[in-house]
Amino acid sequence: MISVLRDPSYRKLFGAQIVALTGTGLATVALGLLAYDLAGAEAGAVLGTALAIKMVAYVGVAPIATALLGALPRRAVLVALDLLRAGVAVALPWVGEVWQVYVLIFLLQAGSAAFTPLFQATIPDVLPGEREYTRAITLSRMAYDLESLLSPALAAAALALVSFHQLFLGTAIGFAASALLVASVVLPRPKPLRRKSSRYEATARGIHIYLATPRLRGLLAVHLAAAAAGSMVFVNTVAHVRDGLGRDASDVAVALAANGAGSLLAALVLPGLLDRFEDRVVVLRAAGTLVVVLMAGAVFAGDWPALLLLWALIGAGCSLALTPGARLLRRSADPRDRPAVFAADFALSHACWLLCYPLAGWVATTAGVTTAFVVLGSLAAIGAFGALRLWPTHDPEVVEHEHRDLAGGVWTHTHEFRIDEHHARWPG
Repeated sequence: MISVLRDPSYRKLFGAQIVALTGTGLATVALGLLAYDLAGAEAGAVLGTALAIKMVAYVGVAPIATALLGALPRRAVLVALDLLRAGVAVALPWVGEVWQVYVLIFLLQAGSAAFTPLFQATIPDVLPGEREYTRAITLSRMAYDLESLLSPALAAAALALVSFHQLFLGTAIGFAASALLVASVVLPRPKPLRRKSSRYEATARGIHIYLATPRLRGLLAVHLAAAAAGSMVFVNTVAHVRDGLGRDASDVAVALAANGAGSLLAALVLPGLLDRFEDRVVVLRAAGTLVVVLMAGAVFAGDWPALLLLWALIGAGCSLALTPGARLLRRSADPRDRPAVFAADFALSHACWLLCYPLAGWVATTAGVTTAFVVLGSLAAIGAFGALRLWPTHDPEVVEHEHRDLAGGVWTHTHEFRIDEHHARWPG
């Protein structure tokens, strides 16, 4: 798997991802402490609002930013967005009002919403081979999992020496280091956008392509199943472990670590699975597993060892269901449209989380954790069944097709990328 790091360009981009993730992990811990410092007992409400702002920024900003920035020199845009995020991180320790936190969080997450899809769309240009690209996205998934496991420990060690305000400085350093690494890479020039496209058409194009592609409609349903399962973990772990099981705060970390460990182990075996089985088989079976695990949670989550196993299985299921999605996006758009399609996936997948986060918390609070397992499991079942119906069984990578350009109304042909089962007709 690590053989892809022999490519110097990808090695630097992966390094940029690592340092940026480390900075983000430190900011997560520091933000919680900042909220408590400003709001005291109402810190939970502040963090909940900040999370909602994050999701709104992800859903709303990504397609618009990609339409505006997609044709600009990729390296310069990515560096500028890293520096924007670093500047926001530097400003966070100086805020004195809760509303200032909300403004800065929106700017920070808007920068991430613009940065992440462009960064993800760059990797297929650097590693055009399917095998190498699969290893790259698996390493990316492992980096996210390791960050969730290690960043809290790193933050705890730092807090033994400095105040939480200095953690934001660590975040800024991470983004600045990411900018330096990206600046050191020679990236392929972005393909020019189609002429005569209005701002609206350029913004909507990625979503049009996404929703016109059967395999991507299936992927969106998988995102719903994964969001239902993941929200059960991220929203309800603290209350269930502390109040439902009567365990101490350290066991909350153990439960979350079990989820991260399951995801990490699944990422390790995923490249081998994708070498043996089609993406559809791996993804749909993982989505089905999430449904079974959530329903089992309604029965067994009152037992501590069983909860750890359930959380690990949810981590593994989400990893197996979501990681191959980048391969599907790569196959489903030509290089010119790839940033827009990645941005569409980023926005639509986070819309699923925006639905599931409050649902998981509200149901668990009002009706109990057992009911929450059943409700979220039912939502995951809708997603898994939808994916089974929407994603065609016969899904070759290369399909001859034709489609109408969003702006120009001109029929074009390609023999490389699948946009729809055979014809995808765009308005205009």
